[in-house]
Amino acid sequence: MIPTDEDRRRFLLQSAALGAASFGASAPAFAQSTWPSRNVRLVVPFAPGGSSEIVARATAAELSKTLGQAVYVDNKPGGGGNIAMVEVARAEDQHTLILGHIGTLAVNPYIYDKLPYDPNRDFKPITLLAKVPSLYVVHPDVPAKNLKEWVALVRKNPGKFSYGSAGNGSAGHLAMEYLKMVADLFILHVPYRGTGPQLTDLLAGRLEAASVGAPAILQFIKAGKLRCLATGSKERLPQLPDVPTVAEQGYPGFEMTQWYGLCAPANLAPANVDKLAVESAKAIRSVSAKERLSHDAAEPIGNTPAQFAAFIAQEQQRWKQVVARAKIKPD
Repeated sequence: MIPTDEDRRRFLLQSAALGAASFGASAPAFAQSTWPSRNVRLVVPFAPGGSSEIVARATAAELSKTLGQAVYVDNKPGGGGNIAMVEVARAEDQHTLILGHIGTLAVNPYIYDKLPYDPNRDFKPITLLAKVPSLYVVHPDVPAKNLKEWVALVRKNPGKFSYGSAGNGSAGHLAMEYLKMVADLFILHVPYRGTGPQLTDLLAGRLEAASVGAPAILQFIKAGKLRCLATGSKERLPQLPDVPTVAEQGYPGFEMTQWYGLCAPANLAPANVDKLAVESAKAIRSVSAKERLSHDAAEPIGNTPAQFAAFIAQEQQRWKQVVARAKIKPD
């Protein structure tokens, strides 16, 4: 049968329609592949300074090179990190990220009666960026040269010794309560308004002990003003090669680090999550980032979203037990 002019016209119209439909179906994929289309905001839920700033800026600097758009750091402190977490959870611009933290993702759910965000439903984990080890230290006048001697001393004198922290629910508070739980110790807690005032009293001998992030006290340990009994890291630190870990000294599996990871609002498109995960893992492992982190004894990680999600779940279980046992509440 010879096709008529009407048949040919119908065929051309159908072909055009199929082509348009095919283009329309591929348009979202094309749009996602161009992400990000403008500057990316990386929110840090703490005041400027400290390890969080270093991790965030090291990551942002490298991502700016590979994503094709500037990534800038925006500090939003307050409310134990809750204010920033809520703001980012509600962001719908596809260009807002947040620096997740042990506190905001693993501890806050158990110390706040009503948390204004859900760390598991409101965010997508991208990658675990870095771990900053907590160090367990005592004043030099304390007659204990290692963790074993310190544990024996405290057990012989329950309630005699006190330790300081930067406040209720702070990383130092959690770190010492974790050690108290696994070693079955009774040490009095003295909360301060920040690490500075706490260190002042510790250096003066008005406190016997503390657990503090490595960046704040490495200089005092090396100067002999504090004695480091153990590190909370999985392995010994290059900066303190002669100091064994807690795990090495009789508590297998013990790890206490302040950790930081990249998270996105739950509405970030899956393709963009995948792209960001690959690029952020490469960013934190770059030579430049490693150099910046080494000054804080921070360990760069860079893993997959699934691995980071599993890590968060593990940490939540760990700190749920510690918070419940110590009855920790925020200031």
